[in-house]
Amino acid sequence: QVQLVESGGGLVQAGGSLTLSCAASGTIFGINAMGWYRQAPGKQREFVASITLSGTTTYVDSVKGRFTISRDNAKNTMYLQMNSLKPEDTAVYYCTADVRNGPTSGSRPHWGQGTQVTVSS
Repeated sequence: QVQLVESGGGLVQAGGSLTLSCAASGTIFGINAMGWYRQAPGKQREFVASITLSGTTTYVDSVKGRFTISRDNAKNTMYLQMNSLKPEDTAVYYCTADVRNGPTSGSRPHWGQGTQVTVSS
């Protein structure tokens, strides 16, 4: 079994910063791509950022220049540094990871339970 646990969410004023963490644990042989999604009230879940095993990053346009995704492969942990936060960044943030359980197994996506980020104006 694999568990993803997000942390670091909270309440912050507009212009502030938060850093989210996503720690993967369980039966893990390796992790390919990892990513962050978010879901605001009444809206569909949307892609925020992703990072490959080699460190290639991708961002949704609305967070480019403000958010930075990174990972520590030795710790099976991913981060999202969020700066210059805006009220429209308010959402539940979910992490996802493509996890391989063994040397010959394919990867399978796993999701965390989410962490709330609230940005006040």
